[in-house]
Amino acid sequence: AWAVLGAAYVARSARTADAADLPRAERALGTSLKTRAAKNTEALAGMTALANARRDFAAAKRYGEQALKLTPKRWSAYPPLIDAYNGLGDYTAARSTLDKLMALRTAPADRPAVMARASAVYRDRGWREDALAQLTDAAAAAGTPAEQAAYRAGVGQLAWERGELPEALAQFTEALRLDPAEATAGTGKARTLAAQGRTADALTAYDEALAKRPDAEVTLELAELYESLHRTQDAEAQYELVRKRAEKAASDGVDEELLLGRLEADHGDPQEAVTRLRAEYRRQPGIEVADALGWALHRAGEDEEALKFATTATDKTKGGGVRSALHDFHRGMIEYELERYGSARRQLEDALLVNPAFSPLWAPEARAALTDMGEVTGGPLPADVL
Repeated sequence: AWAVLGAAYVARSARTADAADLPRAERALGTSLKTRAAKNTEALAGMTALANARRDFAAAKRYGEQALKLTPKRWSAYPPLIDAYNGLGDYTAARSTLDKLMALRTAPADRPAVMARASAVYRDRGWREDALAQLTDAAAAAGTPAEQAAYRAGVGQLAWERGELPEALAQFTEALRLDPAEATAGTGKARTLAAQGRTADALTAYDEALAKRPDAEVTLELAELYESLHRTQDAEAQYELVRKRAEKAASDGVDEELLLGRLEADHGDPQEAVTRLRAEYRRQPGIEVADALGWALHRAGEDEEALKFATTATDKTKGGGVRSALHDFHRGMIEYELERYGSARRQLEDALLVNPAFSPLWAPEARAALTDMGEVTGGPLPADVL
């Protein structure tokens, strides 16, 4: 009973973005483990989910491996461990664990969740079409409207990442019709409307999404949209709200260094961002942290070192296979500052080809840099993007 209660607290925290439930989950799961220390797979699974929610991927790996050892044929033991490996930058282990998951015999009702997990790993490898196929099949086979909505939102996110705005909006809208509480769809709809220039609709959609789930990262998106519109006072209010929400989550045990590092790099103190993100990278050297640290170093004027991390974030051999317009933009701007114009041009063009509207704040910066270098982006997508 204690393990079930703890898992419920973790799940509610994910739905509401209220990290106050996480200490409650920790107490319940800890009580379960004290009551039954041996072979308590439910509590170990709960502790894995809790650690992932707090971005404590080392702990998630530890608990997840214990849970998997006890129940190697239970499919639900695999996805949280894959998340932990990804967070630690161990992409080889993540892919190996996915292969084992895909080899399991799972019940028809569980197959959509397995396909969705495969889609996420394929996306991270840069296998966009495989990721889309898995997620589309998952949506078609989903057993409940809420599950179908979640998978539809994922399809919308893949479309957004490719700059396919009408398809993204259609998927997000359908997801919200199926489940009005689907948080990813609400945010995705707002983001897509902003990219289409429907600013008033986008601001309304952001407000609706944040009313349902007041997430700090989504708040940062809204703040940057306000800044792109030159609504400085509104932007500053949202940036302050990002900080408050992140610090509140941190007080409940969530590692918010990545988000706070990003905030400081672009809208605060870049040197503080570097300090935060260096420490985070030592703990958890994943691709997202490498990209953020490289960008923070650039903003702090350390472009030679910045390029090392930006290269890691975009190098397929180091795990950076995901096609991210933002990562390409970061690397391109670093190389632009270093006067490596050939490579800078390729990276910035790639960013705008992958998703011309990847950011209301930074996409115009990419175009300005290309114009300064005497190039105008255009033409078909290169083969390695397809």
